[in-house]
Amino acid sequence: MLRDNKNEVQRLTFANWWRRVRIPEWAAKYQRNWRDLGLPAKLLMLTAVFVMLAEVLIFLPSISTFRVDWLNERLTAAQLATLAAEGFPGGDVPSGLRAEMLRTAQVKAIASRRQGVRRLVLPVDPQMTIDAHYDLRQRPESWWESIGLRLEQIGDAIAVFFAPDGRTIRVLGSIGDDPDDLVEIVMPEAPLKAALNAYALNILGVSIVISLATAALVYFAISRLLVRPMMRITRAMVHFRQDPEDPSRIIVPSSRHDEIGVAERELGEMQRQLSGTLLQKTRLAQLGLAVSKINHDLRGMLANAQLLSDRLTAVPDPTVQRFAPKLIASLDRAINFCNDTLRFGRAEEAAPRRELMRLKPLVEEVGEALGLPREGSLDWVLDMDDTLRIDADRDHLFRILSNLVRNAIEAIEGAPGSPHGEIRIRAWRDGRRVFVEVHDNGPGVPQKAREHLFEAFTGSQRKGGTGLGLAIAAEIIAVHGGHVRLLETDKGATFQFEIPDRGVHYDPDGPEATAVSAPAPRDRA
Repeated sequence: MLRDNKNEVQRLTFANWWRRVRIPEWAAKYQRNWRDLGLPAKLLMLTAVFVMLAEVLIFLPSISTFRVDWLNERLTAAQLATLAAEGFPGGDVPSGLRAEMLRTAQVKAIASRRQGVRRLVLPVDPQMTIDAHYDLRQRPESWWESIGLRLEQIGDAIAVFFAPDGRTIRVLGSIGDDPDDLVEIVMPEAPLKAALNAYALNILGVSIVISLATAALVYFAISRLLVRPMMRITRAMVHFRQDPEDPSRIIVPSSRHDEIGVAERELGEMQRQLSGTLLQKTRLAQLGLAVSKINHDLRGMLANAQLLSDRLTAVPDPTVQRFAPKLIASLDRAINFCNDTLRFGRAEEAAPRRELMRLKPLVEEVGEALGLPREGSLDWVLDMDDTLRIDADRDHLFRILSNLVRNAIEAIEGAPGSPHGEIRIRAWRDGRRVFVEVHDNGPGVPQKAREHLFEAFTGSQRKGGTGLGLAIAAEIIAVHGGHVRLLETDKGATFQFEIPDRGVHYDPDGPEATAVSAPAPRDRA
């Protein structure tokens, strides 16, 4: 089993291994915060970190040199004390002078060896315990030995910071050019540790100042050369994405000739090409929607003409019997042609020619055009006052009602089992607004279709439908300043729209705007 695991580890690449590493929760938190930072903040932090790393590489050799120099100074003071002791007869140094020499050299004992003769200048206390030994007489003979000695001295300097208090050390140093001559001292480590701590704090303060100054200079230099141009390009891309068809949002390249300048010029050219392409497609889309709307309404008119022409077959006149089949076939071909050539586009509805007219006769005309009522299969119920008047464009209102009623007919006829249907038109006036409801007892509107109910080619609920009927009705109603919505009902579907009188505007925040509603004209645009 261990052999199999070993083979599996050997087959893993570094990337796969890194993916399997589980990052601690605290590290993951900092990782998320790092991803959320902007480019300038990341640049400043990275520059400061890299400069601090360089300062650390300078700091370690510097404290090592300081420690060696400090110990050499103690050895020099001990050597002077040795020379002073040699001036006394028999080398017996008075106690007062001995105490002064120990204080000056900051040592507890001094010994020397000159010309093979070892001499104890200041004897060591027999109760004293020596904790560490350091020999400063080493002379490297090669480059590798020099590096090794340097690393050893760095390690000794670092160990001073973590050494326990009260230690006593023994240091050996050379006297003159003879390698056999030496001076030896025994001293407490506390003065060395205090001096090294003070030096390290000074170096740390200077390093922080240098790192911050260097980081600031590098940050401002790189920010001006790279970060600001990149942020400008990023803002231009975001600004252009909000409205790609607006030529004023295209980036204006700078006069730079480096890679940033090339990126700006290429981005500007790409945005110009994309904007031109979108404008061209928008014009084609507008033309396509105009044609699709015309085809949709023309298909309804042809369907009505086809329904009326079917009645011609009952006329016994030979001429009528001769031409009626050809007329019906031509109408069928025209309807099929409208269905085949339907394409998506966009077109604005013409301004309505409004007039104050009675609503019920127009609704009855819509029913007659659609063959309502249909005996035994579909009832046609009008629930409105005969004197109710509405301020609207007659042709526009006919198209609105035709589209809504035709959708109701198709929903009832397309229901499983084709139950006995009913379409009810209810209308009333509330102040300066006229409300009209078109209700059917069909299967209702599926939830999926409600999400894009008033959008062309997306809100249809039957196979082969385009969804243009509701989209056209919603747009015509919006041109009149009104609104259409789908009401929540237990059975069937109920579409309610309102047409305000001239000078009255629809309030989208009103209490009646709570059902599935058509988007405002500016939202559809």
